[in-house]
Order: sequence, then structure tokens, then C-alpha cells
Amino acid sequence: MAVRPSNLAAIDTFLAIHAVRVYVRDVDRSLQFYTEKLGFRLVIDTKLQSGERWVAVSPPDGTTILTLVAPKAKTAEHKLIGRATQVVLVTPDVMRKFQEWSQRGVRFLSAPRLRRIKYDHGEASGRQQASRLLGRESPIWGTASARFSDIDGNVFSLVSFDELTHAIEAERREEAERLAAERHAARELEIAKQVQSRLFPQCLPPLSTLEYAGSCIQAREVGGDYYDFLDLGSPQRPGVRQLRAQCGARVSC
Repeated sequence: MAVRPSNLAAIDTFLAIHAVRVYVRDVDRSLQFYTEKLGFRLVIDTKLQSGERWVAVSPPDGTTILTLVAPKAKTAEHKLIGRATQVVLVTPDVMRKFQEWSQRGVRFLSAPRLRRIKYDHGEASGRQQASRLLGRESPIWGTASARFSDIDGNVFSLVSFDELTHAIEAERREEAERLAAERHAARELEIAKQVQSRLFPQCLPPLSTLEYAGSCIQAREVGGDYYDFLDLGSPQRPGVRQLRAQCGARVSC
């Protein structure tokens, strides 16, 4: 069965990198390094059904997590301890983070450096997504970067917000604002729905010769339709005053 584009778009509304594995020698020692030295937060520390311990940390303002794994000796994963992870962390101010982490004992392989990258804006303009991210003014942008290692020698890159990451961050904030606006509108509609429901009669005028009911189902959360029960009999007739007192409904005579 073929999937229509509309359905496919609905399926792909959320996609993110879940976790990146980092191989370490001692999970507890590495956990202390990432939380105390780098300021990461503990995401999970539990045991799986297999008996394996699952420990993961994440940057304070990040969605991707790092899973700290202590592989067994003489395995292929154990040989990956102390190598470049190819993980790149981004921060608004590399120099400030460099000074902060250096004071905490984090070892940097070099001082932050400024790199300027030039790209062909003409070639990128043929690809809508690329041209939108790679810039709208100058085909040259720069970024400050530095490399550091954790307690096991695993190497990470630390870079600053450049034109590319600024564009991605702007998109992320725009999407977050859109979702917040949708949630706010949904709350407002729910409140309006509750208020509107209280305007309808809360009880039925008693009739000994007729069974009746009323209901209003809006096409959306709220609408402009309304119904009421009108008693057109004599105001002196027994039951009308009692009805007004008990129901508080709008009864016209």
C-alpha cells in the first residue's frame, strides 16, 4: 500500500538523534567527570533485564544524550576507548567555556582557534535547504573551535555558534514558539468550551406528559449555537418558580 505525501509528512514530524555511545573504562568515574566537570545532567542510571547497566548523560540544553559504556576487555569496543569520538558540542562562547572547563580540570588539546570557511553561494542556491542554512549575505563565515578530552582520553570538539548553527537554532526556536502558541490556543479553546457549556440549561423543566432532552455538539471546540427551554405557561402555575430556584436556568414565561 502506498503512503500518501500527507501521511508521510505526519509520520516525519518528529525526528532526532537519540544517543551517541562513548566507551569508557569506569562508568562511575566517567559519570562524575561529565556531571561535575562539564556540567552535564544525568538522564538515566538503571539496569536492563540483561543485567547490563545503562547510564546516560546530556548537556544542560541538549536533546542528544551520551551513553557511557564500559566494554569488556579484549573486545572491539574496548579498543575504542581514548580515541576521537567525532562528537561536536556547540556553545555561544567557546572562550568562556574553555576558561570555565579548564579551571575545573578539563584537559584541552589546544587553545580555541578561529576558522573561516568559504563556500560557493551560487552552487548552494540550487538546493533550497542548503541555501537557506548556509547564509543569505556573505559566502564566508567563521567559527571558533577547540578540542578537549574526557578522563579516558576520548576526544570531543567544542565549537561556537556560526552562521549555520545560528540558522538551525533560529529554526528550533521558531518551531518551539509555534508549538507553544498551538498549546496556548488549545488551552484557550478548552476554557471557552467549559464556559460555553455552563451557559446551556443545567437541568430540564419537569413535565409529566413528555420526555425530552437537549444537547449541543459543536463542529469544533466552540461555536455560536445555543439552545434553551422556554416555559410559555402562566407564571403562577406551580412548578415554574420552583424550577427557577432549583436550576437557575433561563426560563421565559
